[in-house]
Amino acid sequence: MKLLTAAALATFLLAPTAQAQMALQQVTTSLKNAEGKDIGVVRLTAAPKGVILRVEANGLTPGWHGVHFHEKADCSKSDFTTAGGHVHGGGERIHGLLNAKANETGDLPNVFADSHGMVMAEVYSGLTTLPALMDADGSAVVVHANPDDQLSQPIGGAGPRVACAAVR
Repeated sequence: MKLLTAAALATFLLAPTAQAQMALQQVTTSLKNAEGKDIGVVRLTAAPKGVILRVEANGLTPGWHGVHFHEKADCSKSDFTTAGGHVHGGGERIHGLLNAKANETGDLPNVFADSHGMVMAEVYSGLTTLPALMDADGSAVVVHANPDDQLSQPIGGAGPRVACAAVR
């Protein structure tokens, strides 16, 4: 009886809390430019009702850049079109965080590269989850050349894809 009590106590003391378990669900992956060079890292952390995205990069053009979750964990082509379109929540694909009819779960706020091309940003999305992004074909975090106006179709005027991180 004492052995069972000690084992039960050890299990209770060693079992992580729900918050600790959530914090442990994290993926870190390399952000690559069109030449295939590592220019930074992307870290995704599961949150209770979404996902936190952290981007740390160097080598982007100074200024604002659109960032989106794309459908596939495939950054194999230099234009990153193999990552597919934006992740969306079903129905008609309507883009933009400022669009009242929007439903794309891949929409994210813009990030800013300083005068040296460095980005250090952390944003939260309640539109998707880490498990959803890590489905059978994964997803990608794609950085665009221009800022996303969060309204225009189909990609908010964000322009060409300039960096990609495969999320598996």
